[in-house]
Amino acid sequence: MARPTNREMLRELFAPPRLPLSEPVVWGVSLTLLALVLAFDIATPASFAVGTVLSAAVALAALGESKRAVWPLTLLAVLANVIAGVWNGARDGVEEYHLANRAVSILSVLLVGYLTYRAREASEKAAALREEEHQLERERARRQLAEDLGGPLGQAEFVERAAAALQKLTGAVHVEIGAVDRAVLRQPYALALAPDLPPTAHQSRLDTRIPLEFLAHPVGAGDVWAAEGGHVFLARLRRPTEGDLLLILTAPKASPGVTELAVRTLQPLLERTALLDDLRHNQELLAERGELLRDLVYAFSHDLRTPLLANAVNMKAALRGAYGELPAAYCATLENGLTANEALLNLADQLLSVAKYESGEAAAQEAQSVRLRELVLGVVSELQPRAQAKQLTLDTQLSGVTVQGHRHDLRRAVQNLLDNAIKFAPVGGTVAVQLSRGSAGVTLTVQDSGPGIPHERMARLFQRFRGGGAGSGSGLGLYLTRRIAEAHGGTVRYSRTPQAQSQFTLTLPE
Repeated sequence: MARPTNREMLRELFAPPRLPLSEPVVWGVSLTLLALVLAFDIATPASFAVGTVLSAAVALAALGESKRAVWPLTLLAVLANVIAGVWNGARDGVEEYHLANRAVSILSVLLVGYLTYRAREASEKAAALREEEHQLERERARRQLAEDLGGPLGQAEFVERAAAALQKLTGAVHVEIGAVDRAVLRQPYALALAPDLPPTAHQSRLDTRIPLEFLAHPVGAGDVWAAEGGHVFLARLRRPTEGDLLLILTAPKASPGVTELAVRTLQPLLERTALLDDLRHNQELLAERGELLRDLVYAFSHDLRTPLLANAVNMKAALRGAYGELPAAYCATLENGLTANEALLNLADQLLSVAKYESGEAAAQEAQSVRLRELVLGVVSELQPRAQAKQLTLDTQLSGVTVQGHRHDLRRAVQNLLDNAIKFAPVGGTVAVQLSRGSAGVTLTVQDSGPGIPHERMARLFQRFRGGGAGSGSGLGLYLTRRIAEAHGGTVRYSRTPQAQSQFTLTLPE
């Protein structure tokens, strides 16, 4: 071990004071110096002009923390000059050059006081500017850190970006961030090296035991503490439900204050990533459940259609006499069975369509030109037997219009509206169907004189399983109609005419 030099030993024994001096120290040293100089001035002849040394006590105020002590010390030095002058004059007599020396001493004290005051003002302004620069530097660092970690990030990506941003911000040789699990550094983990270092310059601490010195947080150390003799700086980021993240910065060039500011900036960003991870996890669960439910609906609808179609074929064959002549009561039962069969098939089709729109598959279909007049006439012709059974009149006023869309889905929407009108129209009533072209696009209006929708149910009329009233059906028809209209860029709405008639209006872009 090298032997220290004489200069080093003197520096160790007589360490220079830390500036600026505190006010109590300034006052203590200055008053002591004033008393000593005053005593020496009184004890010596007036011709020695010792009073000029009193300005040294005033000059010491320049080393203090503020300028508050300058003028009080100046006044005390002037007072000491006056006391010494009076004492010397009473003892030695008054000579002109004695008065001149004393005047010079007082003027020197005042001059030193003025210069010391201005020096303190300049020092305080310089200190304020330095503090502003430090604040700006910290603010720039905080903004840069927030920009580097901007955007929706999961915890793994956050850790990777945070390590790179901290290395860039602090100038550390390398930065490691990892989760602490039983004194072992685990995932999420990231290692960021200085740009001039090769990837093999530092061995990763992932899945290795961390030194106890890195884990022990000294009491009162703040958010950042040092280890290995100040060569390594450490910090923790808290995670509410998992182990904390440990930050290991090796040989950072930035001050600990910058590192501490960075840690405080990272903490809320980490909490945000935890929320984002939870949201993503919940979305994945919802997506899995939605896919499961969709698959169940597909399977149920498909498996339901097969026996229903076979059952319908058999009942129709029996009604045609394939099994011989049947009693009238039995034929009526078969007719009712066919009606129920048709309702179940319609429900299966609606379930398939709803599942298609809920999953987004409908948007992937290629649009085609659809002649809406012919489509509506086809639906009217198909529903004519049901209208005749209730002695309803289907009044159609249809213009020849063409829209872009999916023919099958548009047919389903028109069928739902007409089926709804026929179902609720009173016996012997009229269902008016009007198709026209206007400034808002193509408009299909279906109007009947049914009982209407209660006002309290109108807001939920086009929602799932929110039919117009008791016995209104599955609650999917109007919801599916709304989804089809929206998928085609249109709307569907319900209103009540002044003549107390229900009116559904389907609007589509041409």
